[in-house]
Amino acid sequence: MRKMYLSAPLPFVGQKRMFAKEFIRVLDQFSDSTVFVDIFGGSGLLSHITKCVRPDATVVYNDFDNYRERLGNIPATNTLLSDLRHILEGCKRLKAVTGETRDKVFERIRNEEKENGYVDYITLSSSLLFSMKYKLSLEGMKKETIYNRIRTSAYPEPKDYLEGLTITSEDYKEVFNRYKDIPGVVFLIDPPYLSTDVGTYKMCWKLANYLDVLNVLEDSSFVYFTSNKSSILELCDWIGKNPSIGNPFKKCRKVECNSHINYNTKYTDIMLYTNPNIEIKLAA
Repeated sequence: MRKMYLSAPLPFVGQKRMFAKEFIRVLDQFSDSTVFVDIFGGSGLLSHITKCVRPDATVVYNDFDNYRERLGNIPATNTLLSDLRHILEGCKRLKAVTGETRDKVFERIRNEEKENGYVDYITLSSSLLFSMKYKLSLEGMKKETIYNRIRTSAYPEPKDYLEGLTITSEDYKEVFNRYKDIPGVVFLIDPPYLSTDVGTYKMCWKLANYLDVLNVLEDSSFVYFTSNKSSILELCDWIGKNPSIGNPFKKCRKVECNSHINYNTKYTDIMLYTNPNIEIKLAA
């Protein structure tokens, strides 16, 4: 009997493991649907669960972030973590790693990348960094304090995790356009959350991108995920109550001024104005 995973086999920012059981119940609402399209596939957890619950249905997993590559490298990742576990034997659990031991950790990672050409830095980050910090390169990790957080056991190899899925790796809009006219299609929509760290995603994600996703929701059956940080529900409610306002900044000009709080913290001030005859430039 096929195993159903209720969490992704490898760490992934934003995987829906906390929603897994409730998501299974939600799938019952679409008992007549035969096509499910996970347009922001991420770790593939939603696609995997859907296929387990509905083996009769076509389930499309858009693996834009190439999670498959990470899964395929689990044996190498386990070997690397085993070596790092040995290097950190004398370090207390959850304590900072310093000095010569820290240098040995980075040297082992450097050799892995040099010899095998691949390091799963997201999994490695969850083993050596705190506070949901994820780095995608050795140089990025070396800028951080590292800790002994390596799990005591190896990651299992989930050979059937993606079994039966239709897998693609494209911009979500292309995937949506391909399936949008199929009768009864259900879209699983879990975009990168607004106002959260999206540094591990292989895309630039801004407010306009987040709002563009709303086009997918129109006249579609869907399961959509968001968070209270995005305020998207509040925004849509306001727009619904004020449908005629349009864009009040449409004819404005914009001036930006870069400001710094300290050496590594900066922000951008924005001024919008309506006088088309005056152009203002501010020095940073």
